[in-house]
Amino acid sequence: MSDVPDGLRYTKDHEWAKIEGRRARVGITDHAQHELTDVVYVELPAIGKVVKAGDEIGVVESVKAASEIFAPVSGKVVEVNKVLDDKPELVNTSPYGDGWMVVLEVADPAEEKTLMDAAAYRKHTGA
Repeated sequence: MSDVPDGLRYTKDHEWAKIEGRRARVGITDHAQHELTDVVYVELPAIGKVVKAGDEIGVVESVKAASEIFAPVSGKVVEVNKVLDDKPELVNTSPYGDGWMVVLEVADPAEEKTLMDAAAYRKHTGA
């Protein structure tokens, strides 16, 4: 059974966002990392990249598959987790902590309402 913390917002594509004011810390969910199995590489966007909700912002590669990461909200990339360059396995061991991927400066705070809360995401994944 996947871990689905309360207080985060979720996409149907298994990204999570911790939205605080105009910033959103983004990663993939515990469910997603279980599906991928052992993550061996993470490709993240350049700082300054402007994205719309649903745009690809990176790729996670595992021993099993490669999977795109999508922006849960529109905004500008203001931070990337460079630690993942050397330790991509953090996506598996700490998907909601040290395995975060990017921080977006949120363009439209109203987009948060389009994302699922923890209860809805649990229902979506059967967790």
